[in-house]
Amino acid sequence: MRKYFGETIKLMTRLESKIAFYPTLISLAGLLFALFMYYLESEGISDYLVENAPILVVNDTETARSLLTTFIAGLISIMVFSFSLVMILLNQASSNYSPRVLPGLISNKRHQIVLGVYNSTLLYCIFTLVAIEPNGSSYQLPGFSVLLAILFMIFCLGAFIYFIHSISQEIQINNIMERIFNEAKSRIETLIDNEKDITDEFPDTSNWTVIQSSQSGYYHDVNINLIKSISKEKQLKFEIIPVKGNYVLKELPLVKISNKIDKELEGKILDAIRFSKGELIRENYVLAFKQITEIALKAMSPGINDPGTAINAIDYLTELFAVRLKKNDLRLVCDDEGNAILNINTVSFNDLLFQVMASLRTYCKHDPIILQKLLLMLNFLKQSGYATQETHKNAIDSEIENLIFDAKNQLHNKADLDALDRLISS
Repeated sequence: MRKYFGETIKLMTRLESKIAFYPTLISLAGLLFALFMYYLESEGISDYLVENAPILVVNDTETARSLLTTFIAGLISIMVFSFSLVMILLNQASSNYSPRVLPGLISNKRHQIVLGVYNSTLLYCIFTLVAIEPNGSSYQLPGFSVLLAILFMIFCLGAFIYFIHSISQEIQINNIMERIFNEAKSRIETLIDNEKDITDEFPDTSNWTVIQSSQSGYYHDVNINLIKSISKEKQLKFEIIPVKGNYVLKELPLVKISNKIDKELEGKILDAIRFSKGELIRENYVLAFKQITEIALKAMSPGINDPGTAINAIDYLTELFAVRLKKNDLRLVCDDEGNAILNINTVSFNDLLFQVMASLRTYCKHDPIILQKLLLMLNFLKQSGYATQETHKNAIDSEIENLIFDAKNQLHNKADLDALDRLISS
């Protein structure tokens, strides 16, 4: 039962991300409500309201037809304009910032809900229009349903104004980077909180049994509850070899196990490893470093030439690195007794810093202002109280040396070199 429940949750997640779960759900709700109103009209609700509250009923057939026809045409126009605007803005974001920011923009639930409201109201108006009899009199006309259609259309106009305002704010680069930063910071802090109660050390895994991957794809996550149950039942410990987000090829090493196992248990363990075709920041904070770095690199390209955005990106990277320094390079999972049973390999701080700085040094070494900003970032990380491990300090020193070497080879103006020397000496 737990297996099928997990598969159901996985399927719902795929539906939400791939076929616009919220618009589909809201559209279905609008269709069901239209059918419900059709039933009420067949029971004579409009006839009752004509006698007791005539202000709540549209009691003219031609007026009702004209209103509903206008609403349907107007909603189609609004939906076409909204979808066109979304496509234009997404294309702009992909060209000016980075294609990696698109999933975060597309997955905005508020925009999906607005589009669902459009489609739901459209379906409601169509079914209400069909319910009008060709020679209908006052008691045959769904007058109350037409009044509700007017209210829904007013609501759609308000949603359209909100949609225009929201998506215009969402596409601004400062808001994009702030969203990426907040999601990554929240994820790192969650991982740090989970590490506070772990005091056990993980044993050496060099002689453990290796299980190869049965499929190819991006390593996404592991079902920790399933691993815990297997560990408790078979007295096993595990190590996930690839780093989260890496592409794993079929028949490459995937998991290390403390003892030899049979094929049936091997299949259960492989089922606990999840693969995906994409990544989300709320599940993999390393993606935030990649996205912000790519935004900075795109801003420094000759076609964009926006060093101000690159400086803002470096500010966000500085704070993210400061938060990352608080986290251990190892991620251990313990059982109910507090014993470490699972080691999930993660990107170390040293590797993460090198990956970011290697790209920034390559594409920003010609700009003295960006070079100074990068030096300030590295000096801040080194002097902050979070860089307590000697390996972290050595990694920062190494990147400072690499940055100075590239800067002096690239810059030829004496004033730029003197400003760099003053910054280094200070």
